[in-house]
Amino acid sequence: MQCAAMSDSDHEFPVAPPAPLKGRGAVTNMQGRYEKDARERVDDGWLHVSEDEDDSSAPPLRTQIFEERAKSILTHNNSPDIPFGVSLNPYRGCEHGCIYCFARPTHSYLGLSPGLDFESRIYAKINAGELLERELAKPNYRPEPIALGVNTDAYQPVERDLKLTRRVIEILKECGHPFAAITKSSLIERDIDLLAPMAERGQVIAAITVTTLDADIARTLEPRAATPSRRLRTIRTLADGTRAFRWA
Repeated sequence: MQCAAMSDSDHEFPVAPPAPLKGRGAVTNMQGRYEKDARERVDDGWLHVSEDEDDSSAPPLRTQIFEERAKSILTHNNSPDIPFGVSLNPYRGCEHGCIYCFARPTHSYLGLSPGLDFESRIYAKINAGELLERELAKPNYRPEPIALGVNTDAYQPVERDLKLTRRVIEILKECGHPFAAITKSSLIERDIDLLAPMAERGQVIAAITVTTLDADIARTLEPRAATPSRRLRTIRTLADGTRAFRWA
């Protein structure tokens, strides 16, 4: 019996199209840049899902929170392209899951993926307040405005329970230390009691990011951030609560 020779291409399977998960921005969990091995999902012909179907049988991807005791809390830079010299991030990763986030590759330093891992495996720096107090108390510390929440959103959902950002702001308020915060969350309204007195003294700037006013587009771009209309209401709330507030 003769068998037809099989070419190399006969053994190859087509790369399976990414399957979007409800409430998540990334559609893959590609390997981090420092990993030796790369994995690719392929269609081997055993599972067929039509283009009109979603993978509703898959269990929802739940967010995991990991506590981390950081060694330092202030990040310094001297880049002429960045408008601030010092930043503070109470968390690593961000559950808002914005598909365009420039900070996603930072999860590679943890051996994790910049894809779904970045938005579902969040590291909370539980000693952020303690480290900040120690830093500000150093005899050689030179104050300059701190950018709060750059590689992460300091008001992402986990902040509602952990209150790491609020503790940081309490310390900055006590010291009269200027800072600027940028967020897509309405949770910042919770801290108006701290922000308003600092705003009156010109010690704080709050930036509320409004990427689009179209709720459907926002749901795709920023799946777990506040809706555009809610963000507009947050701007109004902050403006009404503080006369010296500025936003972008």
